[in-house]
Amino acid sequence: MSAWSHTTVLLSEAVDALVTDPQGRYVDATFGRGGHARVILQRLAPAGQLLAYDKDPEALAEAARIADARFSIRHQGFAALGELAAGSVNGVLMDLGISSPQIDNPARGFSFRADGPLDMRMDPTRGQSAADWLAVADQRQIAEVIRDYGEERFAGPIAKAIVSRRQERGPVATTLELAELVAGAVKTREPGQNPATR
Repeated sequence: MSAWSHTTVLLSEAVDALVTDPQGRYVDATFGRGGHARVILQRLAPAGQLLAYDKDPEALAEAARIADARFSIRHQGFAALGELAAGSVNGVLMDLGISSPQIDNPARGFSFRADGPLDMRMDPTRGQSAADWLAVADQRQIAEVIRDYGEERFAGPIAKAIVSRRQERGPVATTLELAELVAGAVKTREPGQNPATR
């Protein structure tokens, strides 16, 4: 297991609710580090099956450690669930959100607790990093994303600060650089919370 571990929350409760037929076919739509998947496999009969999905290459590496013919994983996000035939599975588990290994590892670029490259991709092998996008997006686009996905009321000033910084000193490249820009742009703060949290 990697240095960035994860403790699965509500493990037994989630699996108890999911596995109603030990011979059924189940989906773990967000494999992560496999906490749920391993317990689901323990509950399945020899004829049972578990299909998992995950975009994260580190999750795929962890999945490769499961040597069980009843288990398979796809390097896809849960959006690919629509490709499954209707009625072909008995249940789907979706543990949504970012996991602690992704936040704890500064190289993933999700956290401002330690400096790291500004990446923020669930699958760092596909698509554009946050730094690359911020280097080319216009102020309106940046504000829209921060407002709509971060639910941030100071999206406009933050976007303006990002574009100003880009014009004066070049694009934002690290998580701490972005956190500092956000802190400078957000004048009203919740007590005890860094304004870059959202």
